[in-house]
Amino acid sequence: MKLHLPFIAVSLIAAVSAAEAPKVFAGLLAPGVAKRGQIGMVVPPQEIDKFVAKVEASARKDPKWFSEFSATAKPGVPLPYDERLGLTKEEYAEYLALWNKREFKPMEEVQLMLRESAAGGWVITSTGGASTLSTLRYLEKDDLFRSPNGELKRIDDINADPTSILGEWTGHEWRFEEETGLGKTKENVALGRYADNKFGLIIYRVQELSTEGTRLLDRSLVIRVPLDKSAQAKPTPVKVTPKKKP
Repeated sequence: MKLHLPFIAVSLIAAVSAAEAPKVFAGLLAPGVAKRGQIGMVVPPQEIDKFVAKVEASARKDPKWFSEFSATAKPGVPLPYDERLGLTKEEYAEYLALWNKREFKPMEEVQLMLRESAAGGWVITSTGGASTLSTLRYLEKDDLFRSPNGELKRIDDINADPTSILGEWTGHEWRFEEETGLGKTKENVALGRYADNKFGLIIYRVQELSTEGTRLLDRSLVIRVPLDKSAQAKPTPVKVTPKKKP
């Protein structure tokens, strides 16, 4: 029996690429499709620094009050007004106006691709500074990510406030936490999209603290991924040198 090996190989490749991705990646990444992304950070105009400095000075004067006041506020959004922040109402209004002008500043262009791993699960392979994502494996059956540290389990979904540092976005989040005699480790990954559906987000952070509270490691990654088809990375052209005629 004669086997058409090239045809069989192509069929297998097609079957692999046609695998359906888990719902958590829907609209963000598709199996076997390279997409462009940007590593960056969200920053407000530099003029906001003078107001931040005043708040920091007030916090140093009364650290107990500031710690308690900050604990009651929503994480990632501006603190509500209080005269003990060291700002007048007019300065606070200007501070909010500057905060609302914050922008995403790209720092590195990367490529991302979702692949089904041979050992089961799904992996985001990536280039450059995003390569750390390749250490995570998503297990759809258990709805968790597995990293070298352990299992990141699903926590409450994200519904970020429009005034939060990244703006208004929704998504899913997974977390790993462990505390031993050597210190504390915390690892998070989140997948989501902005409310306007123009960009998706992949967020990763890992922290390690010593038993004394010293920060041993704090690595964070924010990747913005355009959701339209133009975000697909173009394949690198292969240059073919024609053979010389004998």
